[in-house]
Amino acid sequence: MRQLRGQERVITANRQTSWAFADAFVPEDEALHRARERALELGLRSVSPGTGAALRLLAATADAKAVAEIGTGTGVSGIYLLHGMRPDGVLTTVDPEPERQQFAREAFREAGFASNRSRFIPGRALDVLPRLADGGYDLVFCDGDRLESMDCLAESLRLLRPGGLVCFEGVFADGRTIDSAAQPAEVLRLRELLRAVRESQELMSALLPVGDGLLCAVRRG
Repeated sequence: MRQLRGQERVITANRQTSWAFADAFVPEDEALHRARERALELGLRSVSPGTGAALRLLAATADAKAVAEIGTGTGVSGIYLLHGMRPDGVLTTVDPEPERQQFAREAFREAGFASNRSRFIPGRALDVLPRLADGGYDLVFCDGDRLESMDCLAESLRLLRPGGLVCFEGVFADGRTIDSAAQPAEVLRLRELLRAVRESQELMSALLPVGDGLLCAVRRG
């Protein structure tokens, strides 16, 4: 690895500081803090505040009424999505662990959302998604098994209405996605996902440098 010169070190440091500032730009309330604490107790990684804020903004921009989430966790991302959705919107969230979904249910209630604003479906994403309605969703957020990324992309495109959004969290994989060293299968699958989304004629995409990387794409009409 080449040695960074003075000016390059300043630029790198400034970028890291700017990213940290952007990630902390939007304050979080007690409901989100407690949901994060539960995630830490379970050894789960939640979306960063910057990623959550981006998801909230995207849901609001899309005027989303129906959102599907792959990977409930303890409800951090779900709270952000619900805040961005229409007041009558419903979040359908899928996770293989019912215990996590119970924590998320409590987090949503603590954040002030009525029980009819969310639908919890326990199970593997690739078992559940085929049962959801074609073209019935304004936004699909994927934060599940990275090895299933390409299959989740295919299912997401089926679920989305024209003009709908699909978002994948964690596509930087802690920097491993662009690391030239040998990488595990999940990172190779993320690279495949990035190529597929970038080259798709059906999608208009952007890669947002928030959190661990948020890949977003709009399904063209």
